[in-house]
Amino acid sequence: MTQLAPYAAHWTRSRGRRHPEPPAAPRSEFQRDRDRIVHSTAFRRLEYKTQVFVNHEGDLFRTRLTHSLEVAQIGRSLARALALDEDLIETVALAHDLGHTPFGHVGQDALNACMKDHGGFEHNLQSLRVVDALEQKYADFDGLNLTFEAREGILKHCSKKNAERLGDVGERFLTGGQPSLEAQITNLADEIAYNNHDVDDGLRSGLITLEQLETVVLFRRHLDVVRQRYPALTDRRLIHETVRRMINTLVLDLAEQTRANIAQHSPGSLDELRACPPLAAFSPAVREESLALKRFLFQNLYRHYKVVRMSEKAHRLIQDLFHAFTAEPRLLPPEYQDRAEADRPRAVCDYIAGMTDRYAILEHRRIFDIEELA
Repeated sequence: MTQLAPYAAHWTRSRGRRHPEPPAAPRSEFQRDRDRIVHSTAFRRLEYKTQVFVNHEGDLFRTRLTHSLEVAQIGRSLARALALDEDLIETVALAHDLGHTPFGHVGQDALNACMKDHGGFEHNLQSLRVVDALEQKYADFDGLNLTFEAREGILKHCSKKNAERLGDVGERFLTGGQPSLEAQITNLADEIAYNNHDVDDGLRSGLITLEQLETVVLFRRHLDVVRQRYPALTDRRLIHETVRRMINTLVLDLAEQTRANIAQHSPGSLDELRACPPLAAFSPAVREESLALKRFLFQNLYRHYKVVRMSEKAHRLIQDLFHAFTAEPRLLPPEYQDRAEADRPRAVCDYIAGMTDRYAILEHRRIFDIEELA
C-alpha cells in the first residue's frame, strides 16, 4: 500500500462516527463506509436515475450509477497520484448522488420549488440525509453511520442556515475552513466525469454534432490530435479517442496544479490543510477551457429544445405528485404516512426524491390515470 501523505485523511485518525461501533478488521473505517454505500438501497436506485436523458430514452446513456462509478475511477487515479486515501475518495464518489431526484437537475429544481416554504430541497443535503437517516438497514441506528470524513465529503456546499443545524459536519461552512483534500479532489473528479461524458452522450443522441464541438478549444485540440494520428478513424472510435484524451488532460493537469498548490502552502497535517485555501484546482488555462466546455453544453445540450420539452414534462410530473401527496397523505405508502404525521412536506419530499425515473412515471399514472390499477 502506498504511503499516504501527511495531509491525507488517515482512517486511523478519523473523527469517528455519530454512533460508536467496534472496528471491522481487516477493513479500514473508510473501506467499511464504501461497503455500506454499495449495499445501500439508495445506491441501487441510481441505476434508474439519469443525468440528462430520461431512463426510457435509451439504454446506452449515462445513469447516476454509471456516472458515480466513473467519478470513483477518476478519483482513485488522482488519489494514487497525490498519495491520498483511495477508499475515502471512492466512498464520497459513490455516495455523492444518493440524494438526487428522478429526472436529474430538473427534478431537484421542481422539488425545491415545491419545498420553498418548508426548508427547500438540495440534492447535496439530501445525499447526507440519506446516509444519516433515511437508509433503514441496521438495528442500532438509522442511516449508514458513516465516518465524519465521508459525511463532510458528501456535503460539498451548504448555506449557513443549514450548516447551523448540521453540527460538526456543517462547521466549516460557518468558520471558513476546508474539507479534506480527498473531498476536494472528488468534487473536481465529478466535474471531469459529467462534462466529458455529457459530450459523449450528447453526440450519441444526435443533439449535438462534431461540427458544433469543434468550436470548443478543449475538444478541438484533442480531436485534431486523433485525426492526425488516425486519419481513417470515424464515428464512435473517433469520439471515444477524443473524449478519453480530454479526460486524461484534465486529470493530469489537476494533479500537477494541486501538487504545486500543496508545495506553495506546505500543509504538514490534515488540520493544517483545512486552514489553507482550496488546494485542489486546475491550472488557470485548463480551467478556462473546462469552463468553455461547460458553457457549450449548457447552451447546446441542456437547453436543446428536445431536452427542454422532456424537462418540462418531468417538472410538471414532480409537482403533480408533490401536490397530490401533500393534499392526501393516505396516497403514500404506509411507512411514509407515519413520517408525514410529523412533517408532511418533508416526508413527501423524501418519498419523491427516492424515486427512480420510471417509478416516478409509473406512480404518476397510478395517481392520475383513471384506468391505471393502483
